[in-house]
Amino acid sequence: MFSTLGIVLPIFALILAGYICRKLGALGAQASSELNRFVVYLALPALLFDVMSKAKFSALYQPGFLAAMTLGTGGLFIVTLLWRKRKHHIAEASLDALNVSYANVGFIGLPLCAVALGPASLAPATIATMFTVCVLFAAAIILIEVGIQTERSVSHALGKVTRQLARNPLLVAPILGVLVATTGRELPAAAESFVKLLAGASSPCALVALGLFLAEERPDFDKAGALQLVALKLIVHPAITWVLAYHVFSMPAVWAKSAVLLTALPTGTGPFMLAEFYDREATTTSATILFSTIGSLITVTLYLYILGR
Repeated sequence: MFSTLGIVLPIFALILAGYICRKLGALGAQASSELNRFVVYLALPALLFDVMSKAKFSALYQPGFLAAMTLGTGGLFIVTLLWRKRKHHIAEASLDALNVSYANVGFIGLPLCAVALGPASLAPATIATMFTVCVLFAAAIILIEVGIQTERSVSHALGKVTRQLARNPLLVAPILGVLVATTGRELPAAAESFVKLLAGASSPCALVALGLFLAEERPDFDKAGALQLVALKLIVHPAITWVLAYHVFSMPAVWAKSAVLLTALPTGTGPFMLAEFYDREATTTSATILFSTIGSLITVTLYLYILGR
């Protein structure tokens, strides 16, 4: 257990460093958003491009992994949406459904998988990132658009989602990496060094940016509702994936371990970004991100210990 904790602690220490720097005023109010922009538009896309450009597609074809991620994550999203829609507007219900299914695969998942499970886990982590950013995010955007703009057609919402995804660097970068991989050629040495330098900055900067975000002041919120969402995210989500990965679908061990670990991660910042963009109630979402990140220090350590055994 202590060796497992040694794997997790450096990851969360970087989050804590960002948190302390913001609380002490060493980094200003805009630091979180600006560092987040650097990660989203430069560093993390470089890492995704680097992984996919060197991937062997025969190894990436893992239908069991895709099925486990789709059924576990998508199923939880739909069930939560129907549950929360009974008492909330569909826009808020969509955000809550995203809160329990949108794992922080980009900021925490990629560096944690690399440290805990080795380089072989970066391929499933990249696929999980694309699924989370594209499929889940797109579903939530469509539902919110339909809910708050009932006079507009579904085709309008779909068109808007398509345009947003086409400009999303977290989607474009791995696709470009796939195109490079299909050619079988390597990048020039200078370009390779450029990508490597940017990719190396993604993990520490992403984790510090998350700490800066968590340090922001939170107004009053529905604590009971937030804790319910946290329980679904940290316990139910990985439990469903565990059953699917180990008892329903067949896949290599590293892919099964990655599937469980990636769904055991806390809620990412994506739901908060949508809440802010659409001017919806964001306090429950931000509290879910905060509580799930703190709680995941215990749950992720436990999951890694169980996986190791």
